[in-house]
Amino acid sequence: MTRLALGLMWLIHFLPLAVVAAIGNALGALLYWLIPERRRVTRINLAKCFPQMPEAERERLARASFRAFARSFIERGILWWAPTARVARLVRIEGIEHLQALGHNRVVLFGPHFVGLDAVVRLNIDLPMVSTYSRQKDAFLDAVIYRGRTRFGGNVFPRQAGLRPALRAIKSGAIYYYLPDMDLRPKRQLFVPFFGVPAATVTGLSYIARLTGAAIVPCVTRMLPGGRGYVVRLYPAWNDFPSGDDAADARRMVAFIEERVREMPEQYLWMHKRFKSRPQGEAEFY
Repeated sequence: MTRLALGLMWLIHFLPLAVVAAIGNALGALLYWLIPERRRVTRINLAKCFPQMPEAERERLARASFRAFARSFIERGILWWAPTARVARLVRIEGIEHLQALGHNRVVLFGPHFVGLDAVVRLNIDLPMVSTYSRQKDAFLDAVIYRGRTRFGGNVFPRQAGLRPALRAIKSGAIYYYLPDMDLRPKRQLFVPFFGVPAATVTGLSYIARLTGAAIVPCVTRMLPGGRGYVVRLYPAWNDFPSGDDAADARRMVAFIEERVREMPEQYLWMHKRFKSRPQGEAEFY
């Protein structure tokens, strides 16, 4: 089944982007009804984060998020297999001057989990980059993801290996693409309000910056409408980070994510169980 799905992705990636986007949107509309567990998680997350939003509007947002997710998944075929020139046309980079201003200093790109996150592979064409990924149970799928994310150079480390490989890479001069906004129940985490809801939040961004002296450059991917591709936007490096207060640093990180979510709420990964961990004594959401 996995090989069939990936084979279809490979065939679809030859089509014009507008057609690929339309196929992704149609698939997302279908998946909304075929994956009831993720539909339920998405509805719960949106209800917790936007309690004042009318239910009908939250439902429209939930459906839009499935379409965005499926479209981004199908369009990964272009990122993984299309010629370099097509990938360069597909993904526009904004704010590259913020990286250039840092010279050859150590850098961590801090990226929230928006659906277009794989578009950052475009940076690998010009820059030495590394990142972390979740190893897949299906060995064939795992190999495809690994090759797709390293096709322009750089490396990806399995999350199960911890931070040590990433720390070594940062110190050697590679740019580390780090996405710390998931609840994976790691050791270093604390509860920080995410849209007013306590969310288990890793303090890894402060930890990495403290150990390596790396500058933190926020990096957000946006999927454009109408099959017009993606924008990878780099923001100015954060000043006074880490501050020495992990809780304050985590809150700063989450506040930045909240601002970006308000700009494009349908593109955040709402189907993830962001509130899986709960403060002691609080009932589980899912």
